[in-house]
Amino acid sequence: MKVVGIGIIGMVLLLLLVMDKKQIQKVLERLSVYWFRLAFAFLILFAMNVAGGFIGVYVPVNVLSGLLLAILGIPGFAALCAFAVFL
Repeated sequence: MKVVGIGIIGMVLLLLLVMDKKQIQKVLERLSVYWFRLAFAFLILFAMNVAGGFIGVYVPVNVLSGLLLAILGIPGFAALCAFAVFL
């Protein structure tokens, strides 16, 4: 397990050495947008869980549903609502 971790860190450092400054800025900007979307998705999941608790609908707050909501956006929100109601 340690070897895999060291290998991944080495590959990331090698990629950073090959990239120029503008490419690194683009990658970090996209990564920051993704992390913001993920954090906002968990906020929405928490709000859905609290609001759904009043009407007896349970919305799971876990990594998979957070990723679904962060990646798909509004269709992901609709899918989570459908899963919560019909399952």
